[in-house]
Amino acid sequence: MPDPRFLITETGSSPGVPLPPAPPRTLPDDLLQEAAQRLGIISLVIAGLLLAELVVVHLPFSLPGKFTPEDVTKSTIVLVSLGLFWYSRHRSRNPRFLLNLALGYEIFLALSVGLLNYAGQPPTGVSWVAVIIVLFAAMVPSTPGKTFTAALLAALMDPAAAGLWERLGRTSVGLHQALLLAIPNYLCALVAPVISHIITRLGREVRRAREMGSYVLGEVIGRGGMGEVWQARHRFLARPAAVKLIQPAVLRAVTEVQTDVLVQRFRREARAAANLRSPHTIQLYDFGIADDGTFYYVMELLNGMDLQTLVEEYGPLPPARAIHLLRQACESLAEAHERNLIHRDIKPANIQVCCMGHSFDFVKVLDFGLVKHASGGMAVAGTPAYLPPESALGEPVDRRTDIYALGCVAYWMLTGREVFPGNGVVQTMARHIHTQPDPPSLYSLFRIPPELDAIVLACLAKNPDDRPDTARELAGRLTECEVDDQWGPEHARLWWESRLAPEAAMALGDDGG
Repeated sequence: MPDPRFLITETGSSPGVPLPPAPPRTLPDDLLQEAAQRLGIISLVIAGLLLAELVVVHLPFSLPGKFTPEDVTKSTIVLVSLGLFWYSRHRSRNPRFLLNLALGYEIFLALSVGLLNYAGQPPTGVSWVAVIIVLFAAMVPSTPGKTFTAALLAALMDPAAAGLWERLGRTSVGLHQALLLAIPNYLCALVAPVISHIITRLGREVRRAREMGSYVLGEVIGRGGMGEVWQARHRFLARPAAVKLIQPAVLRAVTEVQTDVLVQRFRREARAAANLRSPHTIQLYDFGIADDGTFYYVMELLNGMDLQTLVEEYGPLPPARAIHLLRQACESLAEAHERNLIHRDIKPANIQVCCMGHSFDFVKVLDFGLVKHASGGMAVAGTPAYLPPESALGEPVDRRTDIYALGCVAYWMLTGREVFPGNGVVQTMARHIHTQPDPPSLYSLFRIPPELDAIVLACLAKNPDDRPDTARELAGRLTECEVDDQWGPEHARLWWESRLAPEAAMALGDDGG
């Protein structure tokens, strides 16, 4: 029986339940982040140009100790711009507040430019205020109303500055003449809402394009050969999730018949993976096919790092810890194999070491049985460095295929190197077929007991009949293996907390995965 959590439609949405429309003027968070970054860059460029003029061009020719009103105005622009740049790069900044603040920055810049324009002779040609209005309309995504208000106020800053200087006796330009000279500013202010509307509409279209069923995509958190992984949220439950997108180009079949077979296989294997209940298998929430043919599936969002990253950043693992992690992976594989589901791509990058609630070093096996077939029929599935001989030869695979790959993962954890490193794809596959591996103890920094050496080499046997027959059998042999040191929950907690910032470790422990 299919998992009742699933909403199986072509787009993954709930039949008969209309989805609420997206907020009419809301942009995706990642687009807001990009706009905030652009604003920071613009403010830094403005500050840099004015500072260069003050230091290199203007100040050396000014009287010592005497600052003109123009110098004060430019210095103020520099300080405000640097402050805005600092806030745009601050970790706790709010992009939406920053972009609202940008509208005030637009008016401030227009006033400053107006003061510089009318400090002496009246300006000729189009004022830089008009450029500022158009630039901010395109750069700061906002509602047309806010954009028009800010643009109109900015357009009036030239006349306002002229009136101020007239009162101070610094210019002969009257307010009436300044209002006429600012006509290009008003025209730009009228165009600004149109520009803002186009930018906002494009943002909404991007949001709609990024909606996968009931999930809205946020930021990219990973990329791989099959596609991208996005952080997402459920529109009703506000539940965080990870969405993996598999692009049509990766899965394109030669004929329509093959395409249909591929779609049916995707659905069947996704349903099978969703019914796995081991706590060490990543939970699959939803799956579907978008209108553009993109396959997607929605998973729980995990905190931690995969084994590839763990070993690359912190080095090989002691035998006790490696055994602790391998046994958990075996639990996941055991349930899958009992349901006749073969992973076919076990590798360090597909084994996540997480912090789940108050449990540290909690293993989650990723990407179970999902889309391992290429166009034109069955293909060599897997990663060359972790490829069993039977897969490299194109022979039928079974649960012992995953056992071999897990042996390769154990080798990586214990030594920090692949079983057959430093070769091309073809040579690596050939060595998996013909070459006997060295025991991991030959390359490990730790003392690996002979029993563990024997277990890893048994997993790496060329003949599947010589490997442990099941994941449960492998887990039992690992449990009986005696090592010098021990690794338990307290060791794991101390390891994570000692290598992460205290607030990050606390967040990992409290998030619950």
